[in-house]
Amino acid sequence: MKLWTVGLCSLMLAFPVFAQKTSVEQKQIDELVNKAADFLKSKQKESGAFEPLRAGPGATALITAGLIRHGRTKDDPVVKAGIKYLESNIQKDGGIYNKFLANYCTCVSLIAFKEANDKGEYTEVIKKATAFLRTLQNDENEKELKFGGVGYEGKGMTADVSNQHFFIEALITAGVPKDDPAIKKALVFLSRCQNLPGPEANDQPFAKKTTDKDKGGFVYNPFQADNPKSDKRTPEGGLRSEGGMTYAGLKSFLYAGVSKEDIRVKSAINWIRENYTLTENPGMKDAGLYYYYHTFAKAMDALGEDEFVDAKGNKHDWRKELFEVLKSKQNADGSWTNPNGAFLENSPELSTSYALLALSYCKPAKKK
Repeated sequence: MKLWTVGLCSLMLAFPVFAQKTSVEQKQIDELVNKAADFLKSKQKESGAFEPLRAGPGATALITAGLIRHGRTKDDPVVKAGIKYLESNIQKDGGIYNKFLANYCTCVSLIAFKEANDKGEYTEVIKKATAFLRTLQNDENEKELKFGGVGYEGKGMTADVSNQHFFIEALITAGVPKDDPAIKKALVFLSRCQNLPGPEANDQPFAKKTTDKDKGGFVYNPFQADNPKSDKRTPEGGLRSEGGMTYAGLKSFLYAGVSKEDIRVKSAINWIRENYTLTENPGMKDAGLYYYYHTFAKAMDALGEDEFVDAKGNKHDWRKELFEVLKSKQNADGSWTNPNGAFLENSPELSTSYALLALSYCKPAKKK
C-alpha cells in the first residue's frame, strides 16, 4: 500500500505528488488550527477583512486560503466573509487590490479564489486576474536587471524575490503552462537574484563577488548591490543570502518545472543543507520568521523528500520539526506573532496566516 499526500488543494495539482511519511497526526494539527480559527473569528472585521489593512486584501487572502486548506468550507463564517471581502476588491482591470500592492495582493487573492473554486464560480475572476498580472511584468529589455521581474505595483518598479515567487506561484496555480513566456521571463530575473555566478545562472557583477558562505542562496533585491549603504552587502561587495528568499527561490524553480539536476536548483539545495534550521530565518535572525516558515514548507513539499539531510549528515523529518516549532510558538489565544515588527509580523493576523499555510504542509499521509 502506498502513502500519498492528503488534502492537496488546487494549488498543488500542477506539481508531482510524492509519497509522504510523517509522525505528525492529523488531530495534533487540528488542535492548533482550531485554536487559530477561534482567534481569527474574534479578530475579523465586519467587512470580512483582517489587519494589517496597509497590506490591502493580502492578509485576508492568506488567511482564507489557509483555512480552506485545513478543511474549512465556503460556508464557514470566517471563510465566507473573507471571500466576500476579496470579491469587493476585484478591480475593473482584473486585479484584486485596493490602493496599492497590486501584484502581491492580486497574487495571493488569486490563490485564495483558486482554493475556493471547487464549483468553478471563480474561474472568470482567476482568468482576469492572470491577465492583469501579465501586464505587471518587466518584459521589454532582457539586458536590464529588472527584465522578467515584478515589483509590488507593476511594470517599471524595482522587482524582488518576494513579489517574484508569489507571481510565479499565482500563474502556475491559475493553470499557466510552465513553458509560457511569462514564466520563462520570470525565471530570468529569479536567476539574477541567486548568488551563483556563471552563464547558466547569474550574469550580474555582484554574483562574481559571492563568498562560499552565500553561494547558492538567494538575495531579496539584486538592485541593492549598487547601494554602498545597504546592510545587505557583504564586505566583499556581494549580497548576503537569506533563508526565506532562498526557499522562495527554490520553490519557484520547482513549481516552474526546473529540473532538480539544474545547477541553480542543486546549488540552492546545497545552501539549504548548510543552513538548515527552524530556530531563525538564516541571514535575518527573527525578522520575517513566519514568512520563512511558510516558504520553507512550500519548498520542502515541492522538493518531495520525506527526510531532508543537512550538510552534517543529520536527517530531518522536516514536517515534524516544523509542526513542533509552530506548536511551541502558538500563543494562548490561538494566534502566532513575532516580537520583531519587521515586515508587519507583529500583526498576529499576518503571522497566523503564514503559520496556518505552513501547517497545511505538515499533514499526515493517508492510505490510498
